[in-house]
Amino acid sequence: MKKWMLLCLACALLLAGCGARDDAGEGKNYADYVVVGFSQVGAESDWRKTNTRSMQEALSEENGYRLIFDDSQQKQERQITAIRNFIQQEVDYIVLAPNTEMGWTTVLAEAKAAGIPVIIVDRRIDVADNELFTCWVGSDFRKEGNTAVTWMEQHFGDRPLKIVHLQGNIGPTAQIGRTGALNAGLAAHDNWELVFRAPGDYTQAKGQELVEQLIRDGVEFNVIYAENDNMAYGAINALKAAGIRPGEDVAIISFDANRAALQMILDGEISLDVECNPLQGPRVQAVIEQLEAGKTPQKFTFVEETFFDADTLTPEIVESREY
Repeated sequence: MKKWMLLCLACALLLAGCGARDDAGEGKNYADYVVVGFSQVGAESDWRKTNTRSMQEALSEENGYRLIFDDSQQKQERQITAIRNFIQQEVDYIVLAPNTEMGWTTVLAEAKAAGIPVIIVDRRIDVADNELFTCWVGSDFRKEGNTAVTWMEQHFGDRPLKIVHLQGNIGPTAQIGRTGALNAGLAAHDNWELVFRAPGDYTQAKGQELVEQLIRDGVEFNVIYAENDNMAYGAINALKAAGIRPGEDVAIISFDANRAALQMILDGEISLDVECNPLQGPRVQAVIEQLEAGKTPQKFTFVEETFFDADTLTPEIVESREY
């Protein structure tokens, strides 16, 4: 790859809205580095910020990489623009954390024509030709949802459940998998009733806003199924402000298992948190090292994940948590 073109095109990168190269790298010969363009969904949650940090730490200059980072701010069109900028700069690899599953065929065909391997992380993409991307690294989101549904079956039994469902933004694999699992659970249990469902956009503010409105409207519920920790935090704030005890009056089911959420399990506020592992940087680094060595990585790689509740969590686990 013509890595020297990075410096010539740095200004074009800035104008296009991609992540800027920092001045601390001036004077270095970037022809000696593996150059990676990374298009991230955004910074909407603690999970997402940890995921970004994991990529930055793994694909660092100390490890032999030059990482060009782009924050798409939840906009697919920004990600498509970023990928095209990466192609123009002749990066060695493109890493994409897609905002949604659909709409990637054209731009990934452009990357393939340019001979640039594309590694998909976190969410999946829906394309007719899987040869448009090299491999995918991420979570089994349907399995995560199934874990939550199984836990609810085991812990609530025949108890009537009135469930509030706080979805993520509609379309990404995480939302599709976790929603699909809950839908299956609702269909299988006559004692489960969905009383409310709406996108909370994976943000604490939106999760709090939705639950506050439910309380004002007098909606009765005893379970909140929040598709990430940040929405669960917002829901808990709304419950507490209304004098409703999270974990006692209302069970909180969440996903991500950030350290703050795990502490809330110990405090009795969150009932279950299914892990979604954001530490994908080392796995992406391992994939690139395979490709650099002329090897073929697995097409799909799932990260290892578990779940936490009051029966399985200890203070030591929380203390040792990396995120």
